[in-house]
Amino acid sequence: MARPNVLVVVGTRPEVVKMAPVVAALRLSARLRATVVGTAQHRGLMDQMLETFGLKLDYDLDLMRRDQTPAQVLSGTVERLAPVLRKEKPALVLVQGDTTTALGAALCSFYQRVPVGHVEAGLRSFDLTRPFPEEGNRVLIDRVADLMFAPTRESRANLLAEGLPARKISVTGNTVVDAVQWLLKRAPAGFPAPLRRFLACDGPKVIMTMHRRESFGAPMREVFAAVKRLLSEYPRLRLVYPVHPNPNVRGPAEKHLRHPRILLTPPMRYPAFIHTAKACDLILSDSGGVQEEAPSLGVPVVILREVTERPEVLRTGLAVLAGTDQARILRHARRFLAQGRRRAVRSPFGDGRAGQRIVKQILDSLD
Repeated sequence: MARPNVLVVVGTRPEVVKMAPVVAALRLSARLRATVVGTAQHRGLMDQMLETFGLKLDYDLDLMRRDQTPAQVLSGTVERLAPVLRKEKPALVLVQGDTTTALGAALCSFYQRVPVGHVEAGLRSFDLTRPFPEEGNRVLIDRVADLMFAPTRESRANLLAEGLPARKISVTGNTVVDAVQWLLKRAPAGFPAPLRRFLACDGPKVIMTMHRRESFGAPMREVFAAVKRLLSEYPRLRLVYPVHPNPNVRGPAEKHLRHPRILLTPPMRYPAFIHTAKACDLILSDSGGVQEEAPSLGVPVVILREVTERPEVLRTGLAVLAGTDQARILRHARRFLAQGRRRAVRSPFGDGRAGQRIVKQILDSLD
């Protein structure tokens, strides 16, 4: 008897990071097989991450185009995934998070009457404009999902409050914890010389990530002003910023962050990013994934957003919402730098076994 086929769809760097533990658990199962499909929503970053985790695509939809819009990615995913579903006839399609790839794959599967499993279900900011379009994407995905793998009890409660059936929801933890734990046990490779010199310097260090659409323009310039003010106040402070390739990010960063103690780098390979962040004293970020990673690394994070769909991290004491207001960023950054580095806390996002739990729930649903 053929083993049920679970089709896993990825298209961006975070999706590969968070799906890699699930694919690994699927491939250890004697009762299931995994087929991996890449949309290449972010071509280079997706490929880099596939290499990091030793994953190979069974199907490459190759969607990325210059200056692509979310609508183009969505329509391309729906159109190009459909023949794959007809050929593979999966028992379940797994999508992760809140990307346009995830929404497109969920809608295409729904149209083909193929069950959908949503990894990292139930996150909510309760503001459809923040983050945009991700908040809308994840709400829509959960409406068509047959299985929802909530990372925390709070995210499960969000789903129940929306009237979604409890029988479809399970709390598994967040697979990013699985990935971070796996990487921290391995020596990182591929540190470029400027990054090695940065890490070898004495004094406090900060790593920053910033790439969200709602940060483009004036909000980003406000953050950059706060960074330069912080550097003027702390003469030994150094900052590294892996710059997203989007021209709306790269252009302003190269224009406004010219400073001898700021290192602008291309996007880091994930192992290098994790080990670099762990060596820093503070993180400034508008990334959702970084909020999840910080507790496992024991590094405080100033969140450059007005709202978070991960309120659990705020209760650890390692994170605070600052938005993009210069004064708030400076106040919280000063406080964390004065406190010094902290030890890792127990992550509210799981224990590193989320991938295994997800596969168990899939098996239970097929019995």
